Amino acid sequence: MRLALYQPDQAGNVGTIIRLAACLGVPLDLIEPLGFPWGDRALKRAGMDYAEIANVTRHESWETFAARLEGRLVLFTTAAAAVPLPDARFEPGDTLLLGSESRGAPEEAHERADLRVRIPQVEGTRSLNLAVAAGIGVAEAIRQTGLWALG
Repeated sequence: MRLALYQPDQAGNVGTIIRLAACLGVPLDLIEPLGFPWGDRALKRAGMDYAEIANVTRHESWETFAARLEGRLVLFTTAAAAVPLPDARFEPGDTLLLGSESRGAPEEAHERADLRVRIPQVEGTRSLNLAVAAGIGVAEAIRQTGLWALG
């Protein structure tokens, strides 16, 4: 199980997701370019010292990431046609991809995705914060697959 972010815009979200990935034992892929400098203070503040123990791989482009992808690509999206999270079935080798905060995921990610998943929300709400969505998605995926990092 892996978590991936497509060109994230906000350092604080990425720092929080680095911390999430470290605590849950889930490798994290970052697809560049990022919308902020890698050494940003907000990234360090949100990630705290977890960045040192997190398994983070930076990819210079979508093409580089896609070429190294193993297993299924599961895209989290707000698209109405996506499978609602309670109905989605995850596999241990899945890579869970979330798009950038401002632009979402590109068309190539939608085309490449083996599964598109939507987190159900109350009518009239747009979207969840990226870090919150990542936490909900990865927690459900590792719950289903039994991949909780027990320590």
